Amino acid sequence: MTRTALLWPVAGLLSLTLAAGCTPITEQNTATTENPDAVSPGAVTDDRWRRADQEPQSWLGVGRTYEEQRFSPLTQISADNVANLGLAWVYDMGSKQGGSATPVVVDGVMYITGPWGKVYALDALTGKQLWTYNPRVNPEAGARGCCGVTNRGLAVYQGKVYVGVYDARLVALDARTGAVAWEVNTNEDNNDRRTITGAPRVANGRVIIGHGGAEFGVRGYVSAYDADTGKKLWRFYTVPGNPERGFENQAMADAAETWSGDWWTQGGGGTVWDSMIYDPTADVLYIGTGNGSPWNRRIRSPEGGDNLYLSSIVAVNARSGEYLWHYQTTPGEAWDYTATQPLMLATLELAGKPRDVIMQAPKNGFFYVLDRHTGELLSANNFTKVTWASHIDMTTGRPVETENARYEDGPQLAFPSPFGAHNWHPMSYNPQTGLVYIPHQQVPWVYNEEEDYQAKPGNVFNLGLKWPDFPEDPSVLAQVLPLIKGSLIAWDPVTQQKAWEVEYPTIWNGGTVTTAGNLVFQGTPSGQLYAYRADSGERVWSYDVGIGIVAAPAVYAIDGEEYVSVLTGVGGALSRIAGPFAAAYQARHSNRVYTFRLGGTATNPPVPERRPQPPLSPPALAATPAAVDAGRALYNRYCMRCHGEGAIAGLMDDIPDLRHSPLLHAGFETTVHHGRPGTYMPPFDSLLTEADIEQVRSYIVKRAHDAIREQQPE
Repeated sequence: MTRTALLWPVAGLLSLTLAAGCTPITEQNTATTENPDAVSPGAVTDDRWRRADQEPQSWLGVGRTYEEQRFSPLTQISADNVANLGLAWVYDMGSKQGGSATPVVVDGVMYITGPWGKVYALDALTGKQLWTYNPRVNPEAGARGCCGVTNRGLAVYQGKVYVGVYDARLVALDARTGAVAWEVNTNEDNNDRRTITGAPRVANGRVIIGHGGAEFGVRGYVSAYDADTGKKLWRFYTVPGNPERGFENQAMADAAETWSGDWWTQGGGGTVWDSMIYDPTADVLYIGTGNGSPWNRRIRSPEGGDNLYLSSIVAVNARSGEYLWHYQTTPGEAWDYTATQPLMLATLELAGKPRDVIMQAPKNGFFYVLDRHTGELLSANNFTKVTWASHIDMTTGRPVETENARYEDGPQLAFPSPFGAHNWHPMSYNPQTGLVYIPHQQVPWVYNEEEDYQAKPGNVFNLGLKWPDFPEDPSVLAQVLPLIKGSLIAWDPVTQQKAWEVEYPTIWNGGTVTTAGNLVFQGTPSGQLYAYRADSGERVWSYDVGIGIVAAPAVYAIDGEEYVSVLTGVGGALSRIAGPFAAAYQARHSNRVYTFRLGGTATNPPVPERRPQPPLSPPALAATPAAVDAGRALYNRYCMRCHGEGAIAGLMDDIPDLRHSPLLHAGFETTVHHGRPGTYMPPFDSLLTEADIEQVRSYIVKRAHDAIREQQPE
């Protein structure tokens, strides 16, 4: 069948121009077709999913196949000719938020998500817009989540497109038109702290989705829905609830034995906010679970315990949701060392025989290889600097913790940080080189218990820890910044050793994809897209997009032509709180899809400038040093996660740098007290008194004066 027969004709859409000239967004949720029955776009059956590796031209899911190795067998673009790679087309989403999704390409159509869970269907050859879907989330919901309104992708299955929407809805769309087939609210207990930023997975007629919100005190779970109707089929909770109400199953009763105190009143955490993976041969779903709520175990579980199933890989029956086995990467999690990072299936030769394995490089800094049928730990080694544990004991399968790792005897400087040695940015595996390509980062962090901790309701992190003060003295800051490092690591999962490494001047570098052309592609938040030899790490190509990249690319082919496509826009926690090291990220911020081919000659459209800040003109600083210090503590708890570390704005244009705000002269108290309806800015009237707000203002005024002094020549 030809490509023209696979793509359905579309009429009546507005401004269907080549996106190299920037395609504008339409708010249509449907598109008309001349002959809607001529084709069945998105007809991805279970059998087709199982044979996904036999269609190298397609990218059927966010990880391409059920194994999610993010490996393309295509060879047209290779390490020998990648220097001829040029821009084919660009599609502009018209937004400036986080861009975290990998495109899905089925039958010549590219499906991709943008901020909030918006969906875009594009002609994968030209970038022309076919239809869009806007879930119309209330902008005020933007204050709910920890890390922005980004979305990590969608699933295409049996003629439908499935997307998790930021406000915790799961929506099924007609793949031809974008019309809503059904939608469900996955947040049945109406805890509005739950959000969805992860991609759903499909498995034997089921659509499976998790959620985020552990920092705000929720109980984690993953849910399965009927792909045709949206009916809920099962739900697996990741941490136990109130014992007085009984437990949902034996797995929850067993888990409760590893908790103490009244953990259920604090939520517990364990949210499945990103990684899930399905093994069709065994009909097993593997989920990666998140951190505790709050982070500090001494608060949520005073007598200790492993706190199952936090920071674990958990295997459940995909048909029933029944617990099968688990492996906990970080028992008694106390550092935000989630195990929600991407999971990957492979068959490796270990000790002279093939083993079906599941692999993960979670936040805690160790690379794990498990038998995916039993959960047996086969090997583990640190791929980065790790100070909280010396090693993994292969007899017990547990980490051997270092002295004061849990900061119970005072502050503890630790590696990794809550940003993780590897975060959500996808890694990839090349079966030809035998290497896994990990977006790695190294950030120091001081863990310190919060005195007189009390959980707060609403849009507030409840961690049980003091947020560490980043140095505000420029001379001290200059000594700390070099400790923050990013790199691309090629890791051998058989020998558990590093094969090669490429260093970057920044962290939060993009996800990776690898190909049979001996290539690894990775973007950076400073706006570069790089290609490396997969076997050696030699850089063989680069393109200056001018817009930050953190998403992982996809590789596909149409009519024998190979393409590489990636979404731009820096998202996640770093984009908001980057603060004093945001200056390292010079790229602009916009959501676009960039697509490349050999011999491509399209021109990069003008990159939007960052919104200029008003000039620094703070009022006089009249507050005492004690009031400023109190304001710093309040700012760190209530304001920092949006407005940036040290009162220095991160990378998001829609969030102002408060040091420049005219509200410092008048209107600050009113704005903080009442919020800004219709925006991310919530009211803080129930959390902060007028005196508190004045202390916060004093701290920001002080930081504005600091900035003025730093700009003056010595």
